[in-house]
Amino acid sequence: MAVEFPNSLWAATAPDRALSAKLVGVEETDLAVIGAGFTGLSAAIEARHRGRSVTVLEGKAVGWGASGRNNGQVIPILTSAEPDAWVARYGDAGQRMVNLIGNSANVLFDLVREFDMQAEAEQTGWFQPAHSPGRIKLAQKRIEAWQRFGFPAELKDAAECADLLGSDFWHGGMYNPTGGHINPLALAREMARAAEQLGAIIHEDSAATAYERVGNEWIITTPDGILKARALILASNAYTGELAPGLAPRIAQSVVPVLSWQMATEPVGDNLRRKLLPGRQAVSDTRGDLRFFRYDARNRLITGGAVIGAFDVANRVRRKAARNLAEAFPDLGVPDMTHVWSGYIGMNWDRFPRVHKLGPDGWAWIGCNGRGVALGTSLGRELARAATGQPEQELALPVTEPTPFSMHGIVRRVAPTYLAWMKRQDHKELNL
Repeated sequence: MAVEFPNSLWAATAPDRALSAKLVGVEETDLAVIGAGFTGLSAAIEARHRGRSVTVLEGKAVGWGASGRNNGQVIPILTSAEPDAWVARYGDAGQRMVNLIGNSANVLFDLVREFDMQAEAEQTGWFQPAHSPGRIKLAQKRIEAWQRFGFPAELKDAAECADLLGSDFWHGGMYNPTGGHINPLALAREMARAAEQLGAIIHEDSAATAYERVGNEWIITTPDGILKARALILASNAYTGELAPGLAPRIAQSVVPVLSWQMATEPVGDNLRRKLLPGRQAVSDTRGDLRFFRYDARNRLITGGAVIGAFDVANRVRRKAARNLAEAFPDLGVPDMTHVWSGYIGMNWDRFPRVHKLGPDGWAWIGCNGRGVALGTSLGRELARAATGQPEQELALPVTEPTPFSMHGIVRRVAPTYLAWMKRQDHKELNL
């Protein structure tokens, strides 16, 4: 069976991968993983490093979900869940989670280097420019918080910001040198290659439809087979309810899947490329109606955005993102977009990712809130450590019970209108 990917730049440029065999009949393994994205594949690699057998079940194809559709920015902080808030909420487990988040970009790039992954990886840093003077004060507070926990973050003033971006459109901002960017579908496929080389088994076109604990093992059901495992990791995040709505409804309904649109320009000419974002950092600004961009290996600017309403969304968001780039970089003009695609991100009400126990040796996490590349990779490794016997008190796993949204279907339909509120907030100055 051929699996159709979106018409993305990543699908056009990632290394090819032949679809692996689906699960047919009954198999047994030490660790079962549901979902072949960054979390599931990172977990598989770690489990094999620890000498455990592991089988990954993927409903479509490796990287078909959010892992292969995002902008590819590797960001070692979250959108709004700050370090002190993690510790205040979860104590020692929160402290360990802060350390995991702060190290998450290095974990990803170290993994790329370990297996020589051909993923267009560039650890050039991540920059969050402030779109108003008041947001500079917010950036300073965030920098001080991360520095207190021992992580590299620094403030760029307006002049340094202009040099970094090649534009005076912003007012300064927060810079973290450990971030960067990758081709996300290429990374997913290369992680699958590494996992398989280590001895992991991946079954694609094998959507898990149910799981249950029976005695001392997990039983996972697919349309054509059954997988028995000592331990289980559910690693499907925003897509948990998309392929099999009955798989884990309480977890699936604890986030709202929101479409995130991405697009790519034509390659930028050499002279202009050396002027605009000369250091090739990944950039995401402080707006709720986010402006974000980075170069790919072919010097295309990869950007995106969101619009309200369901009419002609792809063309409307294409025009909006092109205008945003032209406003910040007048020399660029209004660029044409060669590829436009979308994928879900899992949003929750307070922007804190959630870790859940499914039962004995059963784990899940959900709620990337747009920061799943580095975080998912690190959490996959952490969940594998838990599933293979490392004590929970040593791990960055602040466990909670799932809290589904009431009237989830209605919330999901109205969630895109939240953009209007965020745009109004963007125009208000902060008084800190």
